[in-house]
Amino acid sequence: MNVTSLFSFTSPAVKRLLGWKQGDEEEKWAEKAVDALVKKLKKKKGAMEELERALSCPGQPSNCVTIPRSLDGRLQVSHRKGLPHVIYCRVWRWPDLQSHHELKALECCEYPFGSKQKDVCINPYHYKRVDSPVLPPVLVPRNSEFNAKHTMLPRFRNPLQQNEPHMPQNATFPESFAQANTVPFLHSPGNSYPNSPGSGSTITFPHSPSSSDPGSPFQMPETPPPAYMPPEEQMTQDCPQPMDTNLMAPPLPLENNNRAVSSPDVQPVAYEEPKYWCSIVYYELNNRVGEAFQASSTSVLVDGFTDPSNNRNRFCLGLLSNVNRNSTIENTRRHIGKGVHLYYVGGEVYAECLSDSSIFVQSRNCNYQHGFHPTTVCKIPSRCSLKIFNNQEFAELLAQSVNHGFEAVYELTKMCTIRMSFVKVSWFGETEREQEVGVVLNTLPP
Repeated sequence: MNVTSLFSFTSPAVKRLLGWKQGDEEEKWAEKAVDALVKKLKKKKGAMEELERALSCPGQPSNCVTIPRSLDGRLQVSHRKGLPHVIYCRVWRWPDLQSHHELKALECCEYPFGSKQKDVCINPYHYKRVDSPVLPPVLVPRNSEFNAKHTMLPRFRNPLQQNEPHMPQNATFPESFAQANTVPFLHSPGNSYPNSPGSGSTITFPHSPSSSDPGSPFQMPETPPPAYMPPEEQMTQDCPQPMDTNLMAPPLPLENNNRAVSSPDVQPVAYEEPKYWCSIVYYELNNRVGEAFQASSTSVLVDGFTDPSNNRNRFCLGLLSNVNRNSTIENTRRHIGKGVHLYYVGGEVYAECLSDSSIFVQSRNCNYQHGFHPTTVCKIPSRCSLKIFNNQEFAELLAQSVNHGFEAVYELTKMCTIRMSFVKVSWFGETEREQEVGVVLNTLPP
């Protein structure tokens, strides 16, 4: 018996609460998390009893169990930092929980994390897990019914004969940006895409509130970015008027879209979740380096470190060698650091910048959602995140495109390629420009 175990003591209250622990959550860490909670709850009369009642009777109504909100909203347990409601939902309900994006507060909760009150509810039964939406089958016509007179989005219509224009002027979000569909943008009457007053700027998503270092470079910070607050909090005083509807991408034709699945003229093709939800390839100056990383875990880190253990949740660029690498590339690689956190939740893919430097993303699916030009490059500052792919939206576009032939459907494959760079670049006008250091993410759509 060592000295540490000789003097270690677990209080009866902590032992009782650990009795409801789920799964194989790390024992010592879970014990420290519960111990930290017990110390906070003992200061509130009846809080411990309410938590035990909620855990012992999960199907019965229970009251909020709250702790004070910290300055950055996170709670540190041992060497790890995380959002308190995520930590305790992971301990007592879902050990495989990856992110706050997977949780949604119940209506009965008076102190949900998203409400930004001085106290936050950590009752695990006041939150529900967001399920991945079930995508409807794509109805594929047995016979060609394409009518050339029907108009489609310019970037989806006749792709073999139409080249995309050069990279447009990019838009810059105002400081008060909350969500794309609530903010007016400056644009020219003759241009269907939003432009900024100054040319050459990049779309920049706002910084989230400053937070302290998350500790280990391998852990995944869970501080929620300001762009993803609940709907009731998304409107700000700086943005009272609605977004100009002319800026949003026009809808695709809807004929034949409401056809019954049982119709003899169509054949339903059901969505099947692939084994790997994406593949990631690393490039230096447009030259591929190393093998493709196949992502099976819903949470993946792409960083500049090395990991001898070959963790399936990490793609470590520091391991990759290149005989043609020059000093500029070497210097850029030093700035990758903690890199980018990619996670696939509820049919949506998010990119979270963990690096101290901004990353730059080109996602056609994201650009379509915001009404931007297809080749717009978005800047994600450090500690901010951005939704870069939406399965549901892609499925709707696919279902609407199948009636317009192979070319329209094939054009949608461009949406499944997402480019990320660790330095500022200009991408893909008429000709592809050199990319210093970056990765290409290929999602596997419905």
